[in-house]
Amino acid sequence: MNINKMLKQAQQMQTKMQAAQEELSKREVTSSVGGGKVSVTATAAGDVLSIKIDSAVIDPEDPEMLEDLVLSGVRQAIEEGRRIMAEEMGKITGGMGMPPGLGM
Repeated sequence: MNINKMLKQAQQMQTKMQAAQEELSKREVTSSVGGGKVSVTATAAGDVLSIKIDSAVIDPEDPEMLEDLVLSGVRQAIEEGRRIMAEEMGKITGGMGMPPGLGM
């Protein structure tokens, strides 16, 4: 086994992963909850970009419902971003599984 070849391959993989992470940090995902009354847009890297709320769900007597919808939308958007990130990183690593903290 040639250690230099392995190091070169590891460096190439790291470069590809960094490029993919950069691209994914710009890729947007949108989640809608409550029948489309609340929409959350985030990046695949997990940064929330915007939250849209239909005025029909704003009830001063029931703020908890709106809070739950917003939280649910944020969670779904971030989960979708993580799924996309894992899928793209898996393509680069060939599904070999990276140790926690590497590549994500």
